[in-house]
Amino acid sequence: MARSFTDRMIGAATLDVATFEEVEHDESATAQAAGVIALVAAAQAGAAFGAGPIGMARAAGSQLIGVGLWCAITYFIGTRLFGGQATVGEVFRTVGFALSPQILVLLALLPLIGGLIGFALSPILAIWVLIAVVIGVRQALDVSTGKAVMASLLGAVAYVALSIIVPGL
Repeated sequence: MARSFTDRMIGAATLDVATFEEVEHDESATAQAAGVIALVAAAQAGAAFGAGPIGMARAAGSQLIGVGLWCAITYFIGTRLFGGQATVGEVFRTVGFALSPQILVLLALLPLIGGLIGFALSPILAIWVLIAVVIGVRQALDVSTGKAVMASLLGAVAYVALSIIVPGL
């Protein structure tokens, strides 16, 4: 029996391999993965509240564009270079749910200490999400952890490069 949306987000955030296997194989979880991405984009926008409406829109937009790019490049590298066996949907679902920990960026909105928490939490969330993405990609592509790390990192590098090349992302 499929777990609830919230249970799947918690499972992904706690790096539960069974959760990633479940969402990989459940095509109906595509909308849920998109929901996670949308929630994270909204959380990014909320965390950028002090930057005004344009800053908030950039934060949400960069999340949406970046995740799409990350998924596409990870899929391409994983299947073409590393011999992984997956559909784009399987990679999208696992990567989408792997972003679940990023909801915690909303802690940056806490009065008085939010800025400090946001500053300290940012690198922790980046590493946490990258680990979750690697697990998800490994399960989706059915490749070794090393190949999943390489595919995920190359996808992440492309995302970061895009954010440098396109100002405001």
